[in-house]
Amino acid sequence: MNNYYLIYETVRKIPVGKVATYGQIADLAGLYGKARLVGYALFRVDTNLEDIPWHRVINAKGEISYSNTRLGGDYLQKHLLEQEGIEFNKQGKINLSQYQWRF
Repeated sequence: MNNYYLIYETVRKIPVGKVATYGQIADLAGLYGKARLVGYALFRVDTNLEDIPWHRVINAKGEISYSNTRLGGDYLQKHLLEQEGIEFNKQGKINLSQYQWRF
């Protein structure tokens, strides 16, 4: 089975109002130690057409991984998470003990 398919199927399981880390998704998809691969897979998602809630995946620090290559997608990610009721502290972090998906 394609690694991206495994990643996308795992990400689809994250419920509204919860987040998961790149490493967590890698582990759940059976791709241990491949957090970067999760990032690459989610970067490829067409945010307008796909049914993959890519915005619910954040880094292990509880932050959005900002990058110039995302062409504003990181700001869209923050907006989408806030619409789902996820709060950011003043440092831009999400409280993982409150919002992290427990499967």
